Amino acid sequence: MTDSTLDINVAARARSRSFDFPAWLVLICILSFSALLAAGAAIWKNAPPVPEIIRSPQQAIIITQAEIQAGQETYLARGGQHIGSVWGHGSYLAPDWTADVLHRWGLATAGVLYDGKPDFSQEELEALSAPERASLIAKTSEQFKTNRYDLQTHELILTSEQTQGLQKVFDDYRELLARGSAIHSIPNGWFKDETQIHNVTAFFVWTAWAAAATRPGAPFSYTANWPHDDLVGNLAPGQFLVWSIVSVVVLIAGIGAFLFVYLQQEETEEIQPVPTRPAVRIPTPSQKVTSLFFGVAMALFLTQILMGMFTAHYAVEGEGFYGIPLARFLPYAASRTWHLQFALFWIATCWLAAGLYFAPRFGNYEPKYQAVGNTILLVALAVVVVGSAIGTWEAVTGVLDVKSSFFWGHQGYEYIELGRVWQLLLIGAMIFWVWLMYRAFKPALRLEKNPTGLSHFFLYSAITIPLFYSVGLAYSNRTPLSLAEYWRWWVVHLWVEGFFEVFATVAIAYLCSELGFLKKSSALRATYLTTILYLGSGIIGTLHHLYFSGTPSFIAAVGSVFSALEVVPLALIGFEILRTLKLSQEAEGFYRWPLRFFIATCFWNLVGAGIFGFLINPPIVLYYSQGLNTTPIHAHAALFGVYGCLALALMLFALREFAPEPAWNEKLLRFAFWTINGGLVGMLVFGLIPNGFYQLVRSIEQGTWFARSAEVIGSPWMRWTVWLRIPGDVIFAIGALTMFIFTVRAIVAIFHFPVQTIQPKLEASR
Repeated sequence: MTDSTLDINVAARARSRSFDFPAWLVLICILSFSALLAAGAAIWKNAPPVPEIIRSPQQAIIITQAEIQAGQETYLARGGQHIGSVWGHGSYLAPDWTADVLHRWGLATAGVLYDGKPDFSQEELEALSAPERASLIAKTSEQFKTNRYDLQTHELILTSEQTQGLQKVFDDYRELLARGSAIHSIPNGWFKDETQIHNVTAFFVWTAWAAAATRPGAPFSYTANWPHDDLVGNLAPGQFLVWSIVSVVVLIAGIGAFLFVYLQQEETEEIQPVPTRPAVRIPTPSQKVTSLFFGVAMALFLTQILMGMFTAHYAVEGEGFYGIPLARFLPYAASRTWHLQFALFWIATCWLAAGLYFAPRFGNYEPKYQAVGNTILLVALAVVVVGSAIGTWEAVTGVLDVKSSFFWGHQGYEYIELGRVWQLLLIGAMIFWVWLMYRAFKPALRLEKNPTGLSHFFLYSAITIPLFYSVGLAYSNRTPLSLAEYWRWWVVHLWVEGFFEVFATVAIAYLCSELGFLKKSSALRATYLTTILYLGSGIIGTLHHLYFSGTPSFIAAVGSVFSALEVVPLALIGFEILRTLKLSQEAEGFYRWPLRFFIATCFWNLVGAGIFGFLINPPIVLYYSQGLNTTPIHAHAALFGVYGCLALALMLFALREFAPEPAWNEKLLRFAFWTINGGLVGMLVFGLIPNGFYQLVRSIEQGTWFARSAEVIGSPWMRWTVWLRIPGDVIFAIGALTMFIFTVRAIVAIFHFPVQTIQPKLEASR
């Protein structure tokens, strides 16, 4: 090697070391959030209009804006997105109300066009000769595709045929919403008041009109022609195919570029010696209390699984559970709400507890009354969990009225179901959590002079947790649907999938540096790089959830590209963890099971978040799969596989360090690890995947309405795939029960152990 070549390599390494990661992170966040906020402004400006009055050609008032608004509020108050879906967002057992109303309305209108009678069935349509059927579909499509909304008067005038057809829809829904449907798990008496039935139907009708009427200046509807329905002319826009191809190209190019850059890197720093035991062995008083958080989390984990079993079983026995009339006591909307809410609660509890454990460990300081503060926080979280669960049940069963439901019961939106009062209490609890962490972590911040160092980054990432959950306050049950979905996905995508993962990434990097796997400088660079890649794609990637929510067409273009890039940082996390595992066989022995749950996180990052996430992200795929059981494939593999395994890994790291050695039962952990992950694989392979893809084929061939119809939901294939889930579900549940037993044993042992008091480190930074 020549001297000049050596000089170039040295200079290149120096440039790498001097690369200003914090400045790039700030710049990328500013640009990304600017783009996301600009998209929000465009969504607000271009949202589907809500007509002040919908009239017949004879000027008779059919629906008013006030009725549509009241219908939205009533629907959300009684379970909302947990009984069917609107514009594809919600649960998958009951119909998608947009698709169902649109097709019923289309059939009735076609009947009026054909022989003057709205009683016209799909079978009658298909029995027509090909030329006659094509002619009738063309006439029906013209009825729905023509946008008759008047921008000056803010009124919508329907055709005579549409008006007659719509009356048939109101008649059908008067029966359906009052008497329910066993096959769809819609409870008998869901709505008893005639006014509420009319208003809720009016809300559904408005979503159907917006899904079919051509958006001004565009060749498709306000929802980009979703749902797929040939009868009303809803076909996939051509640009969706183009942007889907672009997203695949971007994904391949992004992974290729990442691998090229990553494999060029050389490890220039020596690994520090790895201790055989952690620095803190005897738990402090606050860390003892923290262990209780893990016990509560595992109890919630088991309850969540039980609710999931009830919810899944409703797909084969719509009103019961093996003959028990469960729907009388626990309606589908309540069990599904608890299933999702408890998942978020137990995972978040583990992550919050990990922060409370790591803060005094990293800060090497136990503040006065820290244990009392942790206890108060645990009680506050328990109040939120119990209170929101009771409120949910009262809202779904009709105990609470519409106004009370929003504040104390059920907001109606998936993943943010808890009433506004409980939501505010949870935000307050998370702010208190940040303060508790800061108290214990303050010595480490003082020792670290650099405000962009790893200790400060740890604190910054913790602050984002309550900050981004608070975005859920930006909308209410009266907010226009397009805008409400925009803000809701800020919480679901940016809080759950974004900044909570950033916090976990920083915690892992900090722990690796504390244990000696990496020097802090190496851990800091890896953390910044991961965060830059994740947020750089993930912030704008939020838009891929909004393709068909009444948003402008550019949302699909931008969302498809950036959501494809979200897979790249997942690959980086995998490389980093696998590389870390090779650094010390000794550490791998002591921290074997926490690290193996990190490996599981890596695997499910690739499969659940990466493969199954990208499966439904391209616009052309999501056009046909929106609102189908293809989404739960991604949801189960990502929510538990990634975030659940990560929560368990963080819990096990904490328990490993201060649980007495006799309580650390590796046989239980080995059994729990393989049954939990094996059960999830079985659940996906034998249940969710064949179930979802069967629906997808039906959606492509005949339309979204058909894929969600009783004929498909109640088909032998769908029922058998639900039954085939049982072995995987049972194995998974046994693994979770084993983890619960292990955790309880460890907690009992911890409370029989003495405590220690640690003082702040005043010497130089570690």
